Amino acid sequence: MAPLSLEIDGLACRRGGRRVFDRLSFGLGEGELLALTGRNGSGKTTLLRALAGLVRPDAGTVRWLGVDVADDPEAWRGRLAWLGHLDGLKGDLSVVENLLVAQRLRGGAQDRLDGALLAFDLGALAARAVRTLSAGQRRRTALARIVFSAAPLWLLDEPLNALDMPAQQAFRAALQKHLAAGGLAIAATHAELGVEGARTLELGRA
Repeated sequence: MAPLSLEIDGLACRRGGRRVFDRLSFGLGEGELLALTGRNGSGKTTLLRALAGLVRPDAGTVRWLGVDVADDPEAWRGRLAWLGHLDGLKGDLSVVENLLVAQRLRGGAQDRLDGALLAFDLGALAARAVRTLSAGQRRRTALARIVFSAAPLWLLDEPLNALDMPAQQAFRAALQKHLAAGGLAIAATHAELGVEGARTLELGRA
């Protein structure tokens, strides 16, 4: 078994005063995908937000390569790419400008930018303002930003939302490529992600 890159130990979180999960522990090594499943309200989004540093857990630790991520939150944010229910795009900026703004601190290369646009068939839309795009086109742009980030850990909340079948296939291909290169991913999903060997964690079980 490959050494663990990401270790979650005893994590607990509340939402609206209610404990949604408690004493949650798991780990991921290079090239692994963890699919989070469970009914609405079971804590999938809360877990992803806690891992992304957007909410503070009540207890537990998150370690990357053996180091508590709370010791250096900025470095941790630089190692992950986050996709929420909302696409997180700036409507007045173009597709390309949204990718470049998000990537500014990472120093993204032009070939990666071109590859991200190609992966989600965004070349013809590159100069379009995001506010003029359909929901599916915006989601493709948000996913292209994830690919462009080159972050080792992807945190994805229902990544297939608003995608038609070709775009779903493009996402699966991009995810497979990320995992094959040693990347990690955790995805909350109600749909089959189509990745052989993916692990599943069901939240909210009695």
